[in-house]
Amino acid sequence: MPSIQVPEGYSYAIAAASSTILLNFWQSIRVNTARKQAGIAYPQLYAEKAEVQASKSALIFNCTQRAHQNTLETTPHNILAILVTGLTYPCVAAGLGAVWVFGRVLYTIGYSTGEPSKRNSRGGFLSSLGSLGLMLATTFTVGKLVLAEL
Repeated sequence: MPSIQVPEGYSYAIAAASSTILLNFWQSIRVNTARKQAGIAYPQLYAEKAEVQASKSALIFNCTQRAHQNTLETTPHNILAILVTGLTYPCVAAGLGAVWVFGRVLYTIGYSTGEPSKRNSRGGFLSSLGSLGLMLATTFTVGKLVLAEL
């Protein structure tokens, strides 16, 4: 059975993957603050259309909630990509992971303004760039590992 050796520098990849915990926590605080300001009670996930039309804070809540949800939808894939790529290229994995996390911070700040188009400013671009880089690096890494087994 093949074994996996953790390379020197893998702790950087682990740090990048672990930073997603802080990102999630920070986004959760922003969502809860926006929820309170908008007066949207649990378990309501989003403000209704009428609430949004009546209140800018309801729109801001929806946008903040969506930024967090979108991050949660992609976090598992990016964590896996960081950890797999890190097995061969730990600094590349850590760098691309950091780009993705930093991009998500900027994405959240932009989206949370209540102007959804601001999510695609620098933050959307950076997080997409980091995610694409991780996808390509993981594909290359897995291909290299599989070919080494043949």
